[in-house]
Amino acid sequence: MGLSSILCTLNGQHLYACWLILFGFLLDLADGAVARQLNACSALGAKLDDFADFTTFGIATSLLLQAHGILSSVFIICYVMAVFIRLCFFSSGIPFVYRGLPCPYASVILSSTFVLTGGNCFFLHIAAVVMILFMTDQGNYPHDRILETQLWKKTVYIGGEVPEDWKTANVVALFKKGNRDKSGLMMLFCCPLRLTCIYYLIWCFSYTLFPSAMWSNE
Repeated sequence: MGLSSILCTLNGQHLYACWLILFGFLLDLADGAVARQLNACSALGAKLDDFADFTTFGIATSLLLQAHGILSSVFIICYVMAVFIRLCFFSSGIPFVYRGLPCPYASVILSSTFVLTGGNCFFLHIAAVVMILFMTDQGNYPHDRILETQLWKKTVYIGGEVPEDWKTANVVALFKKGNRDKSGLMMLFCCPLRLTCIYYLIWCFSYTLFPSAMWSNE
């Protein structure tokens, strides 16, 4: 998703680039759950996941900030470095707990802001500064194992009705069924992009501002 989003941005297709980042966010939440269901976790997979995160939520997202001069270019580099530092060094040492806001959530907030403001650089840069501060913060955030915890979190993930496989956390069975389920990632595929971005903003801001109160796995 990240490489496709980069190509879209370079060709001036910014809305497609934002959509691909949102889709990458959903895939990022799902890939760990699928790997655990298949018992396919490995060191290589973890490294590839970090590479995908850096490409999608670092480089692809930073290009939406639109470099129009030296200062804006330096600002974009700062955002990319914040994502890099967040991925490499911010281990909390506590199982299933992150230190600093996970970069996928920051990326979704920036992508949604781009769509809702029409790519307004002023609002984008403000949002980026806030996201950099949250990503480099020392606060703890619960591991977003949305597909393996409470039912309401799975409902948030798909944005609608929850099929039976999600109630039993049988993620692999759901992915095998594909389009035979009526719902599934409804907001991203069935709603206007602006409405979808509002939904994702509410979701990600709730995780950013109230991580333990709303999103704890306990």
